[in-house]
Amino acid sequence: MVVEVEAEIPAGQDQIGIDLGLNDTATCSDGAKLEAGRFYRDLERALGLAQRARKKHRVKAIHAKIANRRKDALHKFSRQLVNRCGLIVIGDVKSSSFTRTNNAKSVYDAGWAMLKQFLSYKSAGAGIMFHAVNEAYTTQACSCCGAISAHSPKGRAGLGIRVWTCECGVTQDRDINAARNILALGHERLAGGITAS
Repeated sequence: MVVEVEAEIPAGQDQIGIDLGLNDTATCSDGAKLEAGRFYRDLERALGLAQRARKKHRVKAIHAKIANRRKDALHKFSRQLVNRCGLIVIGDVKSSSFTRTNNAKSVYDAGWAMLKQFLSYKSAGAGIMFHAVNEAYTTQACSCCGAISAHSPKGRAGLGIRVWTCECGVTQDRDINAARNILALGHERLAGGITAS
């Protein structure tokens, strides 16, 4: 049965940049975060026991519970953003580049692609702008002065650096700084138009 429902356009006019990560699934430019890896931690022991006992139905049920928790958290987070924002810009990180590392389990659990999908269709339904931008160097460049400092985190080797101080004197949180740079990139893309790549 198909039912037509009039879409409610949210009144929010905030502008948000989103940095996707492993410590937190998503970090917004205003400091809001969606914690990562909390969907399965308390079920790991039960899942391991069921797998060793070869209880296929129990394993399937636990995996379904984890998937439902992830989907619920991502739905709620994306709905909150769409309700309060007029522009959402997200870093276009490729999950496949991390799946061959020691962080593969965390990458799969984060649900980055699902979050992008939810934000995309909810934004379209609400009539707000949603863009994915290349996030290269967004972690390294200072969101205040734009310089890439010698103290800034560099690539995967700098993943342990969570807070750093730029040469301009501003102390930056790695993820919030990246989210602010992503938002700035979104503004540049809007001002210059979208080019074919």
